[in-house]
Amino acid sequence: MSKLPGALAHLPFPVIGSPMFILSTPKLVIAQCIAGVVGSMPSLNARPISQLDEWLAEITETLANYNRDNPDRPAAPFAINQIVHKSNDRLEQDMVLCVKYKVPIYITSLGAREDIYQAAHSHGGVVLHDIINNAFAHKAIEKGADGLVAVAAGAGGHAGVKSPFALIQEIRQWFDGPLALSGAIASGGAVLAAQAMGADFAYIGSAFIATEEARASQSYKQAVVECDSDDIFYTNLFTGVHGNYLAPSIRAAGMDPANLPESDPSKMNFGGDTAAKAWKDIWGCGQGIGAIDKVQKAGDFIAQLRREYDEAKKRLCL
Repeated sequence: MSKLPGALAHLPFPVIGSPMFILSTPKLVIAQCIAGVVGSMPSLNARPISQLDEWLAEITETLANYNRDNPDRPAAPFAINQIVHKSNDRLEQDMVLCVKYKVPIYITSLGAREDIYQAAHSHGGVVLHDIINNAFAHKAIEKGADGLVAVAAGAGGHAGVKSPFALIQEIRQWFDGPLALSGAIASGGAVLAAQAMGADFAYIGSAFIATEEARASQSYKQAVVECDSDDIFYTNLFTGVHGNYLAPSIRAAGMDPANLPESDPSKMNFGGDTAAKAWKDIWGCGQGIGAIDKVQKAGDFIAQLRREYDEAKKRLCL
């Protein structure tokens, strides 16, 4: 296992809840952290930007109060996701607020920038950069990221096509720092498998859609419960970057999931209202949802993951 810096050391359970555009809010983040996993959200979920100030205050104050009252079982730290793509015209403003509240963990996406990493490090924050291949992994670490999120095949939303076995082993040949694995992880056994491959953490998103705290419609949550990997389609149509989406939402928009046109990558947009509308109407989701059979509280789902994780270890006599 890696030597883990700062907020990543001594986590109660080796899981990071991935930041889900629109769906992750303080309600879900706080529930995840109190249950022992890193809770996260994209800064762009707070609209207008003044709401980000309010949300960061809510998260930090709530977790501080919880930790004061529960010194024997403190909450896990939280993370904020920053989209570093040029279309995000809020990035610098959002970083000022994150530094103000001393966000413990930053997850950066779609661009590696030294100044963003330096801002996070100015108060002791830890930066994980998500990547889909080994080349991008090298670039992020060279520019100053502390660790990586390996987004393998089957991950929800923007995802890569690499097998997790290939991606993790390539990264571990040269990098011994913090490493999370994303891609179809929705059970405690899969969390243990991620560690067995060489990751420090499992990075779980889609399974949390089917929780009471997620800001998703009931029809979206129910689709996660009822669908499986055969209902996931990989396309770049909606944002310009390839990602995985639920077929029912594509059909509801009047399109055939099996015959989607290609998008022009030069028209990528992740920060404005157009992107928000695309993600609201078309449901991002990963291939691991076959393991999800009900909508439940985030804390109950995390408790289930812990039980499954312990059972998997027992089966392997670990």
